[in-house]
Amino acid sequence: MSLARLLTAEQLHARLQQHNPPLLLDCRFALEDPTYGQRSYREGHIDGAHYADLEQDLSGPVQKGVTGRHPLPDPAELQARLRSWGLDAEREVVLYDDGPGAFAARAWWLLMWLGKRDGVYLLDGGLKAWREAGLPLTQALPGSCAGQFQGQIDPTLTIDADALAARLHAAELTLIDARALPRFRGEVEPIDPVAGHIPGAQCAAFTDNLGADGRFLPPEQLRQRFATLLAGRPVEALVAYCGSGVTACHNLFALCLAGYPLARLYPGSWSEWITQPARPLARD
Repeated sequence: MSLARLLTAEQLHARLQQHNPPLLLDCRFALEDPTYGQRSYREGHIDGAHYADLEQDLSGPVQKGVTGRHPLPDPAELQARLRSWGLDAEREVVLYDDGPGAFAARAWWLLMWLGKRDGVYLLDGGLKAWREAGLPLTQALPGSCAGQFQGQIDPTLTIDADALAARLHAAELTLIDARALPRFRGEVEPIDPVAGHIPGAQCAAFTDNLGADGRFLPPEQLRQRFATLLAGRPVEALVAYCGSGVTACHNLFALCLAGYPLARLYPGSWSEWITQPARPLARD
């Protein structure tokens, strides 16, 4: 079974009425306003949801000149936080953000990285779809219920900058960049101090995984998209990156939704790559 699973708003609503409802994590965030997610959560969220902040919960400390903008969190600290929200090995988890799924997909990838592979879902269309279905929100905070989850990281799911640099000219490498085309080309760069992309990369904007309604495309359409990018190369050699290791997870989720195995993430991504001037870059 695919590691990427989706629930509609109606399906999630039904599961929340069950005796043992899933753990809900609200992953809303805005790169231009780091307080947006917490503020929006306080204004209204799905009943029972805990707030998972991208920078406080789903990332580690930034080391200027060394790491990217959203380095991976310490595994022990992340597991402790997940347990504090009530995560058990067997409990289902549903993740959502405003709708596109980029921040929810980061939480999904982290759970995969820790070995939580069963029963992890994204709310398709996110909170936008929930609202469109006429379903309620609350300002009430969830009760505490300590979980017992014990994970173990899978080192095969990541690649570091040095290993990636050594493989840039490998014939089997497929390197995909989840940022929008103008940022990929280096025409604009609203966040990082250097514009461009890693040489040999292909632009695979994460937003192209979605239809006009903000929900994921059908698996067969996603498979066609990624088959074109792979061009016959093995998916096992694919590496996904973006600006800081967040939206790249959306592409990895979509790959799994299309029926491919979980490929590797370059967690530091562009914002880490450019910390070393000796690393090559490209602009189109």
